[in-house]
Amino acid sequence: MTSPQRFSNLPDYAFPRLRKLLSDVAPGPDPIVMTIGEPRHGIPDFVAPILSRTVGELGKYPPNEGTPELLAAISGWLKTRHAIEVPPEGITGLNGTREGLFNAALALCPERKNGTTPRILVPNPFYQVYAVAAAAVGAEPVFVNATGTTGHLPDFAALDPATLDAAAICYLCSPANPQGAVAGRDYLERLVELAERHDFLIFADECYSEIWRSAPPPGALAVAMGMGLGHRVVMFNSLSKRSNLPGLRSGFVAGAVEHIARLRTLRSYSGAPVPLPHQRVSEVAWADEDHVMANRALYQEKYAIADRVFGNVPGYVPPEGGFFLWLPVEDGEAAARRLWAEAGVQVLPGAYLSRDTDAGNPGKGYVRVALVGPAGETEDALTRIRDTLYGKG
Repeated sequence: MTSPQRFSNLPDYAFPRLRKLLSDVAPGPDPIVMTIGEPRHGIPDFVAPILSRTVGELGKYPPNEGTPELLAAISGWLKTRHAIEVPPEGITGLNGTREGLFNAALALCPERKNGTTPRILVPNPFYQVYAVAAAAVGAEPVFVNATGTTGHLPDFAALDPATLDAAAICYLCSPANPQGAVAGRDYLERLVELAERHDFLIFADECYSEIWRSAPPPGALAVAMGMGLGHRVVMFNSLSKRSNLPGLRSGFVAGAVEHIARLRTLRSYSGAPVPLPHQRVSEVAWADEDHVMANRALYQEKYAIADRVFGNVPGYVPPEGGFFLWLPVEDGEAAARRLWAEAGVQVLPGAYLSRDTDAGNPGKGYVRVALVGPAGETEDALTRIRDTLYGKG
């Protein structure tokens, strides 16, 4: 049974911490909030008509794993996007990826591995549900710093063999939140080989996979299947970022049938199925790429704005994917207070997304900036950030 004490060492979530940090700071003129990764582009045109047409289906219990049509649409997207064949039995619908990333640990992490407490490898900084999932299953989290030296991706292979042998799960987000780094095919192949050698699963969080600068990021499941090691990867994706539908709470998990069967069993007891009207929207969303390309073009325009504004700032690294900037500063908290007071721009201290380690906190010298607003507002805010922290360009 999960003990409440397992969660006693979890720090406050990032946004309550931010509110406390800025509670005594009066914002500068015309405030702009760039902290939350909530897409603000328009939702696809087909959403409202489908919801209207299917609202009567709220009177039915939805299928837990997803409608046959939804599973077929996701399977079709995986074939088109990643050139892999995943049967419906290897897919399950989710209430967004956060639910899946948490429940997959409950379903797939063993109580013991090699006679010891299992370890869960977590990139640092990271999406906070990874650490909560480790706490829920009583695993030991191992925070692996992702810094400029490592290309802002975790170097799991640098861990000692005993730690890797005790690892049950390795979380990876690509494109990375918050740095925007993309795990290339070579990186993924090395990680899959490491997972096979030390017998652990890779939980591939790919919710930003359709927002990219110049080339689509490779998928971890596709790479693993190409190596004949598809059973090593469980992948997660959603419509939140891809389709600007975070409130739909619709995503999926895909992987080996035996892994998905265990997830389906857990969800049949504890999961909350996606409402049928939302599943009907999802069926169409996964089958349509026009709205995704239009959405991506808006982010690519904002990449260009960021490059223009920060191109001469030492340490600025253009993101390859996702919709965050990871801007170097001397101290993230001090920078956030200064920007809110002087520039009226709210950003998130990087240390709120990472943990202290023996090598330090890799987020301390950064702030995260969300590029979710309109292009004009984004350029105004980024210019204010540059002029306040780095000097006028």
